Amino acid sequence: MANISTLDAGASPLHYYGFELRRYREAAGLTQRELGQITNYTGSLIGQIETARKVPTLEFSQRMDAALGTGGALTRLVELVLRSQLPAWFQQVAELQARATEIYSFEMGMVPGLLQTEAYARAVLGAIDQTNLDDRTAVRLARQGIFEKERPPTFWVVLSEAALHQQIGGREVMAEQLAYLLTLEGNPQINVQVLPFSGGAHAGMTGSFDVYRFASDPAIVYTEGYGSAHPTANPEAVRDCSLRYDHLQAAALSIQKSAELIRGVMEDRYGEQVA
Repeated sequence: MANISTLDAGASPLHYYGFELRRYREAAGLTQRELGQITNYTGSLIGQIETARKVPTLEFSQRMDAALGTGGALTRLVELVLRSQLPAWFQQVAELQARATEIYSFEMGMVPGLLQTEAYARAVLGAIDQTNLDDRTAVRLARQGIFEKERPPTFWVVLSEAALHQQIGGREVMAEQLAYLLTLEGNPQINVQVLPFSGGAHAGMTGSFDVYRFASDPAIVYTEGYGSAHPTANPEAVRDCSLRYDHLQAAALSIQKSAELIRGVMEDRYGEQVA
């Protein structure tokens, strides 16, 4: 456990953030409790973040910057902090997602992390391991910040119909997750297509994968194992997965028909009526 008097600012981005937050707070002549009253957080939470025992969120950072007049310093720093909290094997993937101009994702069994609601992400992450679940969920959701950039990537998702039926987190969680997917129907940056059961055998039978494309760098294919990431820029692998993705998109329902299917699943399985 870090101690406020001995916190090493160079130990990690999280420690550096805590060090800077304390420095800005003390420069403003505020106690943790007083700063909490201004920003609507508890003094205890501020203390935990200052001592690197708790991971800050983007909203927390924005409120601290506003209250302490930092010029946005903590908001700029929090992206690095959150990325550093990802599993080591996934940090490179998060960086690829942040740099990509186009992301093509095929998912077999669940909604991809970039489109997960908080409750759904929490259920996925907590299926086996409940430790630090609040922080791990916040870190996963923070990755969705790539869609708020000045030039966000175009995101294409082909989602197996199985992902709509796999009840993750219970009925309410699934209904909320599917409802969120429907809100994306008119978003030109995020396009969701469903690969229906009726399509039979398809080009993605061997598993989920992503293709990342960049403004000037070679495309990268990403696949994932248990606790391991497998990105590759091998031209043959990129060509193969790009062709597979073309076939998957051709076999999938249109964006409009996909939304209709999602509405149907919500009504049939979760009793949710959606206009």
